[in-house]
Amino acid sequence: MQKAIALLSGGFDSPVAIHQVQNRVDVIAVHFHQVPLTGDQEIEKVKSLATKLGVKKLYIVPFVEVFKELVDKCRHRDYYVLSKIAMYRAAEEIAEKEGADFLITGENLAQVSSQTLSNMKSISSQISLKIIRPLLTCDKVEIINIAKDIETFEISKGPEVCSLLGPKNPSTTSKVERIKEEINRVDLNSLIKESLKKIEIIERN
Repeated sequence: MQKAIALLSGGFDSPVAIHQVQNRVDVIAVHFHQVPLTGDQEIEKVKSLATKLGVKKLYIVPFVEVFKELVDKCRHRDYYVLSKIAMYRAAEEIAEKEGADFLITGENLAQVSSQTLSNMKSISSQISLKIIRPLLTCDKVEIINIAKDIETFEISKGPEVCSLLGPKNPSTTSKVERIKEEINRVDLNSLIKESLKKIEIIERN
């Protein structure tokens, strides 16, 4: 069975995306956290979701320094696009280590700012691995209903922390070249390397 690296947040979408593909690929989950800007409950929430989903391997990656660097040095309106590129690049490093063939995300078209077609294009242009988006055309009601069916809804509900450093008016459109210029304002490879030195790996039988 092929392996995939799935980005797991504390929200509704990513657990459902993992559930949708689990019977076809071997899923390794990755969570990028913002402790100490958030409390440890962020990590505990993700651990609970991984347990509920039966994920056998979970990487927990401290990423707040990367996020802060993006805020300090890049156009803030592009933060959500740039932060996803950073997370996906780090996920690619883990994929190489694990022998995984692609990434899985919970993105669904046009539900939030970074998930417009032009922003998804800008994100994908900076990533080498194929990105699989099982929920691309789902609406929120469908996703919530599945979350309730698979019993991740109660764990996922509550305040989200992914927007902690984000702008009030994020970009809903972007161009590949501009995003490339913005992401090159930071030494992303070095930042990712430092973050991956501090990972926690949880494995279950």
